Amino acid sequence: MNTEELKQITEKLLSTFIKAGQKSLDLRKKGLKKMIKADNTSVTNGDIEIDRIIRHKISIITPNIPLISEETVDIKKKNFHKNFWLIDPIDGTSDYIKNKDEFTLNASLIINLEPVLGIIYAPAKKRLFYSYGYGNAFENFGDNKIKLECKKKNKNNKIIAVSYSSTPSEEITNIYKKYYVEKFINMRSSYKFCVIASGEFDIYVAEARAFEWDIAAGHAIVLHAGGIVTTLEGNNFKYGKPDYKNYSLLVKRSEKLSE
Repeated sequence: MNTEELKQITEKLLSTFIKAGQKSLDLRKKGLKKMIKADNTSVTNGDIEIDRIIRHKISIITPNIPLISEETVDIKKKNFHKNFWLIDPIDGTSDYIKNKDEFTLNASLIINLEPVLGIIYAPAKKRLFYSYGYGNAFENFGDNKIKLECKKKNKNNKIIAVSYSSTPSEEITNIYKKYYVEKFINMRSSYKFCVIASGEFDIYVAEARAFEWDIAAGHAIVLHAGGIVTTLEGNNFKYGKPDYKNYSLLVKRSEKLSE
């Protein structure tokens, strides 16, 4: 697909994400129905409804591209596709249940095992992020479209990380020291990637955990905004692994994090 085709697909989906985001808030206000999945993680009627809305729209726009969603995937069935969608209808379900505001709606298009398009919406924050190729990453506030270029917003040169865990492992702590990280902020959802692409934070480090749909949209947005996404060993992060499980992850706003 060329850039114009990716742009058209992305823009056709944005209103659906805003609609789905509002639906997620409405359902939460009414009172969520919580269930426990086979893997012992939580899911709500909100997750399931948002999944339905997003998958339905994507299937209309790209009917010939397979959809892989956290809420409908058969984890025992290996993925042999090179082109496919990865969908995480609500990332940060625990925050969603607890009435916090960093949960996100996510979708990414994978072509030849690489993310070429990403959409993340944080409805409680009313922040919509999306990208469709290098140099084409944006945050949309209604009629105002802001280009994302990973430019540092913290002008005092302090290097600040986002972290999934409030108690990082020794390996991650050592990486923080390597990059002169002065402090880290705990975030549980893919919102971490968005605030790196926007320049609000500088780095995110994660050991191998979670699944491809948890990070694909964020990967696309950071990469297309000019950031760097690799494994901890410095290798490119590819998708389409048979078991969907992630490698380790190193996300940097730029090579020079203090600038």
